[in-house]
Amino acid sequence: MRKKHIKLSDQIRSAIESSGVTRYRIWKDTGIAESVLSRFMNGHAGLQMDTLDTLGEYLELEISQRRKKSS
Repeated sequence: MRKKHIKLSDQIRSAIESSGVTRYRIWKDTGIAESVLSRFMNGHAGLQMDTLDTLGEYLELEISQRRKKSS
């Protein structure tokens, strides 16, 4: 059985939620507008690459690639 793929945007939303840091604090610490974070968290907008880079660094996120199993 295949594992369900979770979108990267959903993983980032989850990381923000589980960080315990408020959107206000993220805004103050990173300069990413609270309105941008709010639209992203509510699924109404995506994020630009530079914003993703800033969030990733702020939240100390790391991307890892799953290797496909060979048949």
